[in-house]
Amino acid sequence: MGDSGYVSAASVPQPRTTRAGDAAAATGGRRSLATALLLGAVGAAVVLLASGQTWTEGKVVSTVGSGAVLDAAGGDVTGAPTALAIVGLAALVAVLAARGAGRRLVALLLTLSGAGAAAAALLGASDSAALDAEAARATGDTAARVDALTQTPWPYITAAAALLILAAGLLALRYGRTWPAMSGRYERDTGPRARSARRTAGDPERPEELWKALDRGEDPTDRT
Repeated sequence: MGDSGYVSAASVPQPRTTRAGDAAAATGGRRSLATALLLGAVGAAVVLLASGQTWTEGKVVSTVGSGAVLDAAGGDVTGAPTALAIVGLAALVAVLAARGAGRRLVALLLTLSGAGAAAAALLGASDSAALDAEAARATGDTAARVDALTQTPWPYITAAAALLILAAGLLALRYGRTWPAMSGRYERDTGPRARSARRTAGDPERPEELWKALDRGEDPTDRT
């Protein structure tokens, strides 16, 4: 009897510890979700903004004429960061709608989008192809090129912003299993179990339920 009482008393705190652990996990999941959404959204927005700014400048060297200064925006140098930022935004939304293995795949896509955008921005920082093409068009000389190439800070700002998308993807890979799904509420409300539970509990709008309420002395029109 003494042993039985000891085991029963010792087992009382265990559910409480479990509930505390679940609450801590839920809180951590919400924080990581908010952080990932913030990082992904800010990163994608900055990438899209920076891609429209001037990335490179240089002087034209041509047999027709030299000395003109040309510049190229990020979108002219490479369209990869912009495209990958848009993919990252879509993945950021999709990761909330997906579940299980699908969520992990979308989180991986989000991570790769950030990594790809950062790599493309760094590679494009020293790319003179866009300016050479513009020099050939402006001078009418196919051999024209751009010399004394200089870079503005925008390619590196783009790369840094893309790393925020990458960080959001890593958070999704690490903590995504604890995040809620956008479709969860709908499924709980409209799933077979929910419909069965509503039928069991009774629909207050059905005539028989109204009569039962009147028999109990209740006002069925009172919604309070």
